[in-house]
Amino acid sequence: MDNILKVALAQISPVWLDKKATLLKIEASVSDAAAQKAELVVFGEALLPGYPFWLALTDGAKWDLKVNKELHAHYVRNSVQIEAGELDRLCTLARQHTIAIYIGIMERPKDRGGHSIYASLVYIDQNGEIKSVHRKLQPTYDERLTWAPGDGNGLQVHPLKQFTVGGLNCWENWMPLPRAALYGQGENLHVAVWPGSEHNTKDITRFIARESRSYVLSVSSLMKKEDFPEGTPHLEKLLAAAPDVLANGGSCIAAPDGEWLVEPIIGKEGLFYHTLDFNRIYEERQNFDAVGHYSRPDITQLTVNRERQSTVRFKDK
Repeated sequence: MDNILKVALAQISPVWLDKKATLLKIEASVSDAAAQKAELVVFGEALLPGYPFWLALTDGAKWDLKVNKELHAHYVRNSVQIEAGELDRLCTLARQHTIAIYIGIMERPKDRGGHSIYASLVYIDQNGEIKSVHRKLQPTYDERLTWAPGDGNGLQVHPLKQFTVGGLNCWENWMPLPRAALYGQGENLHVAVWPGSEHNTKDITRFIARESRSYVLSVSSLMKKEDFPEGTPHLEKLLAAAPDVLANGGSCIAAPDGEWLVEPIIGKEGLFYHTLDFNRIYEERQNFDAVGHYSRPDITQLTVNRERQSTVRFKDK
């Protein structure tokens, strides 16, 4: 049954800006998905430890504003350093349950000095090994005030049974060239992760499916005003400015013909399952294949730099 894959969309809220508590919630979701025989579970963008909603609530672009500096420092402190083993327990769960995981994290990487943070999409395979860490190429709008731009190293795909899976963060999914970079490597199961809300997922999910003739999983988080935890810096200021709902979900699945398998799920927290049949991909590639029989590489080609970028390179004796 290598052509059949059961997937789980983990539409959950973080324990906002609390790395340890959010990670426990994620680990519980992985165990629950495995108990339902899911073979891939996907979590939203920046879920660990949460999306920087404060930027829209605190005059985020104002220069040298104390509230933004303190919230940013709190965010960095609760971001994930993979090199320190902070995803090790998650990797162990993946291996124990033979389940693959895509998860959006705020990464604080040592190879960029350890002080800046990146919206990274991490793929952990069914053997519990981290196979790629894709740092979001271009933070969107006010995200640029707290996130750094990434590089092409994570534009990679991975085998999962008969499927070839790859993924992008949020508005990267609107960027045609990163999509093409994944298509060209054989991607046929595309993972799109979002901070939340169906206004992000309702159009692009079906569009990518129809363009690529692939399955597309869009997975979002949830965030309500009541989800701001006690102990958050400047909590009263945030609560005074926040709407009741900051992210309403919108997780969904489109088939390779661009039609809904799971329509956007609004406001519900939980794990949502579907079983994919690989044969649908071959059926839809019969009349269109963007990097195969319907391409002209003699006329247009894409060059991708996948080198991991670093400010310093040492040549020690």
